[in-house]
Amino acid sequence: MALNRTPPNRAAPNQTAPNQTALNRAAPELAARNQTAPNQAAVNRAASNQAASNQAASNPAAADLAASNQAAVNRAAPNRAGRPAVLRGRPGFRGRSASRERPVVRGRPVLLVLRALGLGDLLTAVPALRGLRRAFPGHRLVLALPAALDGLVPLIGAVDETLDVTGPGPVPLDRPDIAVNLHGRGPQSTAALSRTDPGRLLAHAHPDFLSLPGPPWRPSMHEVDRWCELLRWYGIPAQPADLRLDPAGLLPGPAAPRPAAARPGADATPGPDPAGLAHGPGKVVVVHPGAASPARRWPAERFAEVAAALEHAGHRVIVTGNAAERSLAFRVGTLAGLPAERVVAGRTDMRGLARLVANAGAVVCGDTGVAHLATAFATPSVVLFGPAAPAQWGPPPTGRHVALWAGRHGDPHGNRPDPGLMEIGVEAVLDAAVNLLGVSVR
Repeated sequence: MALNRTPPNRAAPNQTAPNQTALNRAAPELAARNQTAPNQAAVNRAASNQAASNQAASNPAAADLAASNQAAVNRAAPNRAGRPAVLRGRPGFRGRSASRERPVVRGRPVLLVLRALGLGDLLTAVPALRGLRRAFPGHRLVLALPAALDGLVPLIGAVDETLDVTGPGPVPLDRPDIAVNLHGRGPQSTAALSRTDPGRLLAHAHPDFLSLPGPPWRPSMHEVDRWCELLRWYGIPAQPADLRLDPAGLLPGPAAPRPAAARPGADATPGPDPAGLAHGPGKVVVVHPGAASPARRWPAERFAEVAAALEHAGHRVIVTGNAAERSLAFRVGTLAGLPAERVVAGRTDMRGLARLVANAGAVVCGDTGVAHLATAFATPSVVLFGPAAPAQWGPPPTGRHVALWAGRHGDPHGNRPDPGLMEIGVEAVLDAAVNLLGVSVR
């Protein structure tokens, strides 16, 4: 059976996971917005819109927004008790309360982005987040995502604050200037953002929101391209190749960036490096057997065979995973004959896992978030695909990445290993790893 080795990325479905936690990092100015004196509010709005006009001069993507803001400022007369300027969105949509003043956080209007999914989902949205940052430098970009991912957010270099949200909402933020749906096709995620009453909402077209224009949802698109295309439809440039993260940001100390206002207990600082495994003689090979659904999990016995062969070749194999995957990881480590300390599943925070991947000689894993970490840090990887094609969720064509796929489609959320994934044999994975590492395992 011939396997397709194509350099590879899965549109995660909306999943309702209510989250009514308070806005942990939004500034107290949001709560005090209605207490602003009318004349001062007008001054703030004029300054905000002047900033938008300045950014539009250097970035055409924001020109229409700046123009409508400036027109609204011109229409707001001081003798009308400081009535707020009207912020108009793209034709066909504006917020329910567009005639009310929009909150300003630390002197900047708020740009809210929803991407409240997993690790791989965050990393495939990096080019879009950076595109938004460049298009709206005068806005405060607030990213709604699970708190567990906070530790990686500073490495993106585009986000000012984060909100703890899991799934398509609700989103605990009121009346942002702009809201962007990088979460899914809707309707749940689009509805959640609509309920924040944004001045302008950017999202894919959906029959439940006929007044909201947007590009059509194309299921077969690569996940990185999907969100870049969404922004381009609105006139905002984004570069799909802009995926890299700087591993220097993972170093402890003042040089490492942090979220603007970290939540108590959030994963904003690096965790310990178990047993100093990220440094030392020989190459570290990260073997990550877990995945969100059984359909994307290659058998533990096969991962163990690969791990044992690479360990025998002189490498230090580390088995990674989250706390829920500890039993799976220990099964792989035990079958491979690895020392117990080489199984670090559940012992690393997100930044600790990222450091291991960034320092590894290679990564062997399924179609899961760790594969996207390898892409972000340019770490060579062997990625095993089953129900989803590499053309949708795989690594880019550049870099030393090998995507193994039998060419069969299936249910990525199935409760048993996908038949196509089961067609990938140990020999194929070892051959790919040998080519990346430049060693023999025979």
